[in-house]
Amino acid sequence: MSMSALLAALRGAGRQQLSVSTVVPRRATGSHVLRIDKYTQVCKLTANGHATRSATFSVGGHDWRIMCYPNGCVGQDGYISLFLEHASHAWTGDATAKGQLSILDQAGMPSFTKRVEECAFEGKNLAWGRLDFMIHKDLDKEKHLKDDCLTVLCDVTVTGVRIDDHATAAAVPPFVFHGQLADVKIEVGGETLPAHRWVLEAVSPVFKADLSLASKATGTAELRIEDMDAQVFKALLHFIYTNSPPLLDSATAAERMLIVADRYKLDKLKLICEEALCRDINTSSVAAILAVAERHHCAMLSTACLKFLSSPANLKAFIAADGFAQLKTDCSSALVDLVVNKMP
Repeated sequence: MSMSALLAALRGAGRQQLSVSTVVPRRATGSHVLRIDKYTQVCKLTANGHATRSATFSVGGHDWRIMCYPNGCVGQDGYISLFLEHASHAWTGDATAKGQLSILDQAGMPSFTKRVEECAFEGKNLAWGRLDFMIHKDLDKEKHLKDDCLTVLCDVTVTGVRIDDHATAAAVPPFVFHGQLADVKIEVGGETLPAHRWVLEAVSPVFKADLSLASKATGTAELRIEDMDAQVFKALLHFIYTNSPPLLDSATAAERMLIVADRYKLDKLKLICEEALCRDINTSSVAAILAVAERHHCAMLSTACLKFLSSPANLKAFIAADGFAQLKTDCSSALVDLVVNKMP
């Protein structure tokens, strides 16, 4: 039974006020590059046991940093020490991650790599790396330090589970803020829903523009939303008012919500929908999802689809399933050419 069917059955039994928590596997990958210009000077200014840190970068809902000790950690003179540091533990909690740290050559390719085995970043163990990552004498001036610049690449994969606390959108509460009753009526999908003008205008420039033209015959602004299901719009309102991720229990639900998020320029909601669709990418769905990503300018989703197709085995299965024909029908010629270039 799907989640939506389960909720419908529970509401039919009289449980109108429902909330949902869903535990799903999580796997997110990202990369960050740290460039150290005037590396020779940095080494002279940085004592043994002192680190220089990259800016924070986000992967899997956590923030990370690269820690580079140009003259090694304490007791490791003559080495470069490199670590991956969990920078957001104080507010995002424990994390499990793996990956690799690499020194790049002048072509931008990993030349010297040490893997970060999967480990838990928890308690006092908030960094993982190598004290003896690379000995100074192995740094080649032309290969690694051309123009006196050292470039470090960190690839991170965060694993584990994610707990989504969903708003069910079974019904939109009569939202009240310190006695402020709703001053907007929204007609959508045959229903009339209440909302607050200042809330809608604060989160969406599209709502702000629409409300500036809305009828105020009774002192209440009235909006009519065409071509949208009432349940989808209720889920949108729940997100706007509660900041709770909507229930996306299928690719169809994620796509419908993504379309709404894009329509109203709600970037956070759009990314949530993109992440949900990324988990549904496979040989039979990738063409349709790539078309959605192109229509709604979803960079992360497009990248995930193209990464899937960069696998020779996936690309072969995609072509065998006649996915290329669908791609030519649904996507622009530029995107089709991009996929064609990946073909052997």
